[in-house]
Amino acid sequence: MGLFDFVGDVGKALFGGGEPETPEDHAKALKKELDSMELGTEEVDVEVEGDTVVLKGNVADQSIFEKAVLAVGNTLGISHVKTDDVKVAAADAPEARMHTVQKGETLWGIAQEAYGNGAKYNEIFEANRPMLSHPDKIYPGQMLRLPPLD
Repeated sequence: MGLFDFVGDVGKALFGGGEPETPEDHAKALKKELDSMELGTEEVDVEVEGDTVVLKGNVADQSIFEKAVLAVGNTLGISHVKTDDVKVAAADAPEARMHTVQKGETLWGIAQEAYGNGAKYNEIFEANRPMLSHPDKIYPGQMLRLPPLD
């Protein structure tokens, strides 16, 4: 757990490119976006302090925790996600590595570098669903989960 850093000037725009009127409006929009993904984050609360999202609550496992961090962190205007107050029930699963997409990278190339086999790109794609809708739709600055392979 801890503090995760993101590229604040890239990501999904929740307010049509504008700014939320209050931190509470921003938190509500992030929580709505997080819940819409149906990750299992019903017991997670979202607060916004400047460009930092604070997550609090409970999740069932490590992958849900990581996906929640990525879902809110890969949002325009968010530079940090603080998770000190998130409890992971089944915390015995190995953590995924996090990777920030660089200009020109593809999931194939990332899989080749991470796993020694570009054909494992689908492992990365599936580990980042529903945040990713298509393997070709990644962008520089986006953070992805690179799960350990069995």
